[in-house]
Amino acid sequence: MVPTDRISTLNRAPVRMDGDYVLYWMIAARRSRYNFGLQRAVEHAVRLGKPLVVLEALRAGHRWASARFHQFVIDGMHDQARRFQRPGVHYHPYLEPANGDGRGLLAALAAHAAVVVTDDYPVFFLPAMVAAAASQLPVLLEAVDSNGLLPMRVASKAHVTAYSFRRMLQDALPRHLPHRPLEDPLAPLTGPPPSLPAGVAARWPDALAWLAAGGTLGDLAIDQRVTPVAMRGGETAARAALDAFVANGLPAYAGSRNHPDHDASSGLSPYLHWGHLSSHEAFAALMSREGWLGDTPRRATGAREGWWGVGAAAEAFLDQLITWRELGFNFSAHRDDYDRFESLPPWALATLDAHAGDEREWVYDLSALEQARTHDALWNAAQRQLVGEGRMHNYLRMLWGKKILQWSATPRDALAVMIDLNNKYALDGRDPSSYSGIFWVLGRYDRPWFPERPIYGVVRYMTSENAARKLRLREYLKRYGNPAAGAQETTRNLFS
Repeated sequence: MVPTDRISTLNRAPVRMDGDYVLYWMIAARRSRYNFGLQRAVEHAVRLGKPLVVLEALRAGHRWASARFHQFVIDGMHDQARRFQRPGVHYHPYLEPANGDGRGLLAALAAHAAVVVTDDYPVFFLPAMVAAAASQLPVLLEAVDSNGLLPMRVASKAHVTAYSFRRMLQDALPRHLPHRPLEDPLAPLTGPPPSLPAGVAARWPDALAWLAAGGTLGDLAIDQRVTPVAMRGGETAARAALDAFVANGLPAYAGSRNHPDHDASSGLSPYLHWGHLSSHEAFAALMSREGWLGDTPRRATGAREGWWGVGAAAEAFLDQLITWRELGFNFSAHRDDYDRFESLPPWALATLDAHAGDEREWVYDLSALEQARTHDALWNAAQRQLVGEGRMHNYLRMLWGKKILQWSATPRDALAVMIDLNNKYALDGRDPSSYSGIFWVLGRYDRPWFPERPIYGVVRYMTSENAARKLRLREYLKRYGNPAAGAQETTRNLFS
């Protein structure tokens, strides 16, 4: 059974016993496995003796909708179509051609549903979209949290430091770890797949059938300039990336993940963001490799290492997968202003406002930053990786944000630029974790750092020169450096 602390009832409409099916509105956990939302929908279907309809729709009109993100989701839709070829379930993927074309689809399906289940996801336009649906649907709507190992609503507040959250998590998590989502939640379904209501398929056609008939990404009213990247989406690609990391990448993770030359990060964040991979599945794969027997210490210390009793590389990865990732969900679930400057801690607001008028040696506008036209070779390289590949090395993402703060006319301008560039290009943007990273640049989850400096005040200071002294990045600069200047000139300028 899905734990009750993962289920939110969003309206007072009834379960309709005469409904033709149960509807799962898949908006965040875009996967067929290890998915509490899908599992809850199947539980309803079995209890009511109904088949299941799964709707996975992708809007065209939201900010930052682009060919890059659409292709990643479409890759997942191809996986879903194969995995949902099962008894008792009908999968309907839909791509909105232009803003507003999808209006009415959910209502048309819900009109024939006994109950509707969707995903509980705390950021971007999804909460407002789900709230609007809850106020309009004539049938019970539930939202299910399948985001992390700890249910978002367990914490009573937004934690302001990683230590505080980690200590709470270490105390609470042992009680929740046994309640894992099923690997195959569809197994209980039987019987023939249901049919869609009359007219639905004609007005809102199956996305994969539309593509097979000659439809293309170029036909959609989305940003075609942000092009697809080499990284493929979907559950199959996600599982392959997880297996490769656990088998080959984990041993070097603790010692090499901060060095851009080694590119030793897990590469899983896009799959976690789009819901193609569950953190429960990643946790299970890692702990199976480590031979973990399920034991955790009784005392919550808040320590970053040693609590799980596994190897150093695994401990380091778990702190990122669980503590830092779920810290972002914690803040977003408790703070509606998670993406606004005013959500920063008081000390950060005070020091940034006090230095907002400081003279800047360089000021770059959004266009110059987007096109990597700054004087800083390392920053430009990181921005080129973001634009070209939809990702950025994790350590350099912190430096990237710190320099935007230094080069913007005001701290508020810096925040707007970071959000726009990250959400426009990063495969893992528009996510609680990415908002955590952006706001960490401005002081969230951090403390004052002295001495006080121009522009930064007592917000943590980072420079490309210090990064060059600490990190191995010559090969990184050769790969992402300015093609016009040549790799050697780019390297010489940075290290001189």
